[in-house]
Amino acid sequence: MLRSTVASVLASLLLVPLVTSPAHAAREAPRLPEAVGVGGVVSSVDPDASQIGVDVLRRGGNAVDAAVAVAAALGVTDPFSAGMGGGGFLVHYDARTRRVSTLDGRETAPASADAELFVEDGVAIPFAEAVTSGLSVGVPGTPRLWQRALQRWGTYSLDRALRPAEDLARRGFTVDATFHRQVTDNAARFADFTSTRALYLPAGAPPPVGSTFRNPDLADTYRELRRDGVDALYRGAVGRDLVAAVRQPPVVPGTTREVRPGDLTAADLRRYDAPRREPGQVRYRGLDVFGMAPPSSGGTTVGEALNILETTDPGAESPVQYLHRFLEASRLSFADRNRWVGDPAFADVPTRELLSQRFADSRACLIDPTKALTGPVAPGDPRNPVPCGTSGEPAATPYEGTDTTHLTVADRWGDVVAFTLTIEQEGGSGIVVPGRGFLLNNELTDFSFTPVTPGVPDPNLPGPGKRPRSSMSPTIVLDHGTPVLALGSPGGASIITTVLQVLIGRLDRGQPLVQAIAAPRASQRNTASTQAEAAFLAAPEAQPLRDLGHRFTSSGEIGAVTAVERLPDGRWRAAAEPTRRGGGAARAVLPSRP
Repeated sequence: MLRSTVASVLASLLLVPLVTSPAHAAREAPRLPEAVGVGGVVSSVDPDASQIGVDVLRRGGNAVDAAVAVAAALGVTDPFSAGMGGGGFLVHYDARTRRVSTLDGRETAPASADAELFVEDGVAIPFAEAVTSGLSVGVPGTPRLWQRALQRWGTYSLDRALRPAEDLARRGFTVDATFHRQVTDNAARFADFTSTRALYLPAGAPPPVGSTFRNPDLADTYRELRRDGVDALYRGAVGRDLVAAVRQPPVVPGTTREVRPGDLTAADLRRYDAPRREPGQVRYRGLDVFGMAPPSSGGTTVGEALNILETTDPGAESPVQYLHRFLEASRLSFADRNRWVGDPAFADVPTRELLSQRFADSRACLIDPTKALTGPVAPGDPRNPVPCGTSGEPAATPYEGTDTTHLTVADRWGDVVAFTLTIEQEGGSGIVVPGRGFLLNNELTDFSFTPVTPGVPDPNLPGPGKRPRSSMSPTIVLDHGTPVLALGSPGGASIITTVLQVLIGRLDRGQPLVQAIAAPRASQRNTASTQAEAAFLAAPEAQPLRDLGHRFTSSGEIGAVTAVERLPDGRWRAAAEPTRRGGGAARAVLPSRP
C-alpha cells in the first residue's frame, strides 16, 4: 500500500514544473543534518547541490543521474574541494541485480613522469612548492567518471545531468562563511595567477559573505561538455586550454613565487579512462561492507580495521576500551596500508590478503587492552601472516590534502551511490584554467616524493601514467543483499579513520546516524601521536586513554561525513554534519517525520 501510494504521488510530482531556480530554492532552505522520507534522498555539504539532486530524483532520475548532477553542482559551490579538474571514486549499488560496483576516476601522472618527479639535485622539493605548480597536476578523472557512470547505470544523458550545474554557475549562489574563508586562506597564492585572481579575488579581495558569486566561464565550459561530451576535455578545446595552463602556468608578471611547469600533454588526456574495478569487501557482524580497492587505500584499510575489530565486541566494551581498540585497529591497518598499497597496475598489491580475516587475526593479537602500542609500528606480511608478527621497518603516513568532498544518494528503486571526489589540497594547485572557470588538481603530491622508508620498497612512488594512492573511502553496507548504510567523507588520510569511526559508532555502539556523525573524532594513522578534535580531548574518556599510553595532538575539524541509511519501514534517512564545515545538507524527495 505504501509503495503504490508513493508511486502515485511521485508520478504526479513529475508533471508539476518547478518554477524556482535551484539556487533560489536552496537559499530558502537551511542547512539540515537530517532528512527522512521516501522517493529518494541526497546528502552533500551544500544546500544548492543537494537540492539539485533531489530535483533530479523528483523528475524521475535515478541515483547515478542525481549523483552526477550533485557532483557538477559542487564544482560550482565547493570548487576548492572538487570539480572537473580533479578526480574521485564512485561506489554503486544496483537494486535490480543486487550488485555493488565501483568506478576509478583517480587522476594519472603524465607519461613522462618517473620516480624522481618531485626530486631536484637528489633532494625532494618543498611540499608547498610542489602543491602550487603545474608539476603536481594529474590528468583529471572526474568528467570521464561522470560519463562512465551514466553510460553504465544512469538514465540521463551527460547533457541533461550537467544542465542544472550550468544554470547554477550562471545564475550564481550566495557566498557563505566557508567559501569566504577558503578564498581568504588561499588568497596569497590565488593572487599569483591571473586567471585565479580574476575569478576569486575580484577587486583584490575575496567575495564577501552574503554576496552572489557567479562563474560564467564554468557555465560555458559545462555547456561545451553538454554539447560535445567529455571529448571536449579529453580531445578538444577545453583540454588544449588545460594542457597550456599546466605547461605554462598563468603566473602574474613579477610574482616572487616559484611555480614549476608540468609536462602533461594532449596525449596524456587522450589515454585517460575511468575503469570499473571489483570492490573491496569484508564481512562484518553478518553485514557485507564494500569499499574502493586500490589505488584507493580506503577499502583495504577500513576493511582490515573492521576485521581486526571483529575479534572483539566493541558494542559491549566500555567507552574507553571501545575507543582504545578503535585507535589501535586504525594504527595497525595504517602500518599495512603504508607498506603495501599503491596503484595495482604498477605494484603487486596483496588486496585479497589485506582483507582476509586470517591476516587481521594475526594483527589483532598485538592489541593489549591495558596499554597502547607505541607508533609507528611495523607492518605485517599479509601473504605470510604470523600471529603477532611484523615484517620490516615501519612506514610513515605521508601528508595528504584534506579538502575533498563526498555525496551520498539513494533513489526510489533502492539504488545507492557513495561518491567521493577531490582536487586534493584546498584550492588544488591554485591554477584556474584561463577562460574555463575551474581549478586544477594537485593530486600528484599524493605520491611519495622519495621512498618513505629508505631501503624498503615503496609502492607509491610516481611513475608514467600511474595513479597516486588515495584514502578516499566511499562505502556501502549490505544486509543480505539489501543496502542498510552508505557513507563517505573528505579529510585526506583521516578519511579512513572517520569512516571507520562512524561505521562502528552506528553498527556496534548503536548510535543514531546523525549522532555517530557528530561524535568527537580522533585519527590514529600509525604515528606517535593521535590527532584529535578539541571536543574529543575534552571528553571524559580522554584521560583514561592517556593513562593507557595514548598521546594526542589537538587538531581542527576531522572529516565532513555525508550518509544515507535505509529504515526498517522502507523509508530513507539522509544525514550530514550538524556543524563541521558549516553543516551539511540532507534532503528527501518526500520528507516525513524522523
